[in-house]
Amino acid sequence: MINGAHVVIYTRDAEADRAFFRDVLGWAHVDAGLGWLIFRAPPAEVAFHPAEGEPSHELMLMCDDIDATTAELTEKGVELTRPLEDARWGRVTGFRLPGGGEVGLYEPRHPRAT
Repeated sequence: MINGAHVVIYTRDAEADRAFFRDVLGWAHVDAGLGWLIFRAPPAEVAFHPAEGEPSHELMLMCDDIDATTAELTEKGVELTRPLEDARWGRVTGFRLPGGGEVGLYEPRHPRAT
């Protein structure tokens, strides 16, 4: 049966985004050849939410302390893309990848499936 998930981030600057995950986030990786670095991600969850418009998806990374995590990221020069917001389900913000994409970041208040 299914034993994992593989996320692909399409970007205008793959090399810069790879360096970001390797050097800024410190994620372990393997070199798969042909310019592919594949990163080991932390435990993950998949959530489904009702939506009115077109179906979509987003990448959200979770942390235990969003204040400490955003402070560490901004010290490393990472651009936060939205103010820290208190939502019913957690505290959330986002940050910009070097290739232009945005990744959400949140400290969940809900029970985690991981």
